[in-house]
Amino acid sequence: MSRKFLVVPVAAVLACSGTAPVDQLSSWTDGAAKSAIVDFVDRVTDPAHADYRPVDERVAVFDNDGTLWAEQPMYFQLVFALDQVRALAPEHPEWAGADPFRAVIANDQAAMASFDMPELMAIIGATHSGMTTTDFR
Repeated sequence: MSRKFLVVPVAAVLACSGTAPVDQLSSWTDGAAKSAIVDFVDRVTDPAHADYRPVDERVAVFDNDGTLWAEQPMYFQLVFALDQVRALAPEHPEWAGADPFRAVIANDQAAMASFDMPELMAIIGATHSGMTTTDFR
């Protein structure tokens, strides 16, 4: 094999072996929020920067998709599901007499406060089934 044929594959491998910057938040849209987070992390993890913090002083709190969700008095997802019960109630007249839907439609706070997991799952199932991602947004 001629040497000139080896040069091309070796050059191609070397060209591809460089370390390209990694986008740590690749699913995020570029913008001010993303830049602020990345810049902050860069500063506090760079020992040469004035904002540097040792690992044992760093605390990061993220929930699910990277956002902080309110949990009290209830999760936003539950608020959404309860609102969906009320919005969908005209299409489901049978809900007016069937718990847990009756309690939600009537805004019976005491009954809703005592919902158990099967009742909550019934609400989530009824309000989220068949919903597309676009509809959910």
